[in-house]
Amino acid sequence: MDRLSERIRKLPRYLFAEIDKKVKAAREKGVDVISLGIGDPDAPTPDYIIKRMQEEVARASNHNYPPDQGLAEFRQAVADYYLRRHGVTLDPQHEVLPLIGSKEGIAHIAFCFTDAGDVNLVPDPGYPVYGISTLFAGGTPYLLPLLQENAFLPDLESIPVEIARKAKIMYLNYPNNPTGAVAPLHFFRQAVEFARQYNLLICHDAAYSEIGYDHYRPISFLEAEGARDVAIEFGSLSKTFNMTGWRLGYAVGNRTAVEALYRFKTNLDSGVFKAIQYAGVEALVNPQREEFLRSMRELYQRRRDIAVKALSEAGWPVEPPRGTIYLWAPVPAGFTSAEFVSHILDETGVVLTPGRGFGEYGEGYFRIALTVAEERLQEAMERIKKVAKFN
Repeated sequence: MDRLSERIRKLPRYLFAEIDKKVKAAREKGVDVISLGIGDPDAPTPDYIIKRMQEEVARASNHNYPPDQGLAEFRQAVADYYLRRHGVTLDPQHEVLPLIGSKEGIAHIAFCFTDAGDVNLVPDPGYPVYGISTLFAGGTPYLLPLLQENAFLPDLESIPVEIARKAKIMYLNYPNNPTGAVAPLHFFRQAVEFARQYNLLICHDAAYSEIGYDHYRPISFLEAEGARDVAIEFGSLSKTFNMTGWRLGYAVGNRTAVEALYRFKTNLDSGVFKAIQYAGVEALVNPQREEFLRSMRELYQRRRDIAVKALSEAGWPVEPPRGTIYLWAPVPAGFTSAEFVSHILDETGVVLTPGRGFGEYGEGYFRIALTVAEERLQEAMERIKKVAKFN
């Protein structure tokens, strides 16, 4: 069959699928691989969530189609979470929508607002789905460089007026993947004013909303005054509750955007299995959540400190990130990002992610995912130190 669509022929291989292939090939050669490439939590989903899932799976009443808008109980749990955690009041009927993982909603929102020839403002480096979904929808990504000298925040004032007027969506993501950067409230306020000025939608990817370090608690974009007039925020239970395989997330915020995404989804999917939504309710409302979240943050902070210490000892100029489960670091002189991670894999069996995989401005960096046990992470960093120095 050689009649693939033009969009598929032009589509690059998904970065993390390619990493999976490299890991598999190395293991088939007998290499003791330590993968720091993909941000998939290694710890299990909390027992209290699993127990609720087991109970709900056994209920025959959960085996049919879920409501198109998702379970009212899950929408209410998300609204309660936002009020408790962020001081943001949401209407669960019109401002909350369950998703089959936040990736699904992030990918589909472009189709709701982007027509052929439109521009979307896409952070670079960034989650590849922002740009790819823009292209699928017929739009053109305009890159917003995330530079270290700007604390990995986009410089909104540098966006040309003619581009801003064409833009339909601006994607933001804080705490940020891949850089680990966080955004202050005053930047979110600036983004709200920018969106008002140019009549565009802010799509904020809040996948790491509970992963902050050194007493930092990530904020919601909706905490900025006027944000619900211009923004939709995407949340996920994947990284927050170690539920990546469960595929459960949500969209909240501007009701026009939520309604548009709801209309789009009802024509493409049949929603999330009701038992999973009930498990999501349990994740968000059970009092055990606070202890779990505290222990999770402490776990990742210990891992972050192990990786930062090892890189610093090898000469790397690296600042401890304040959020996410990643460490973003420059590659040594003489390597591209792809060459460096290939060198590390060949010499040590450690898998890293090349910065170029996150976009043009990711070149010159690599990403470490803090998703292996501390002793394995320590082993990985010792291997790297033996074959690579920054200076």
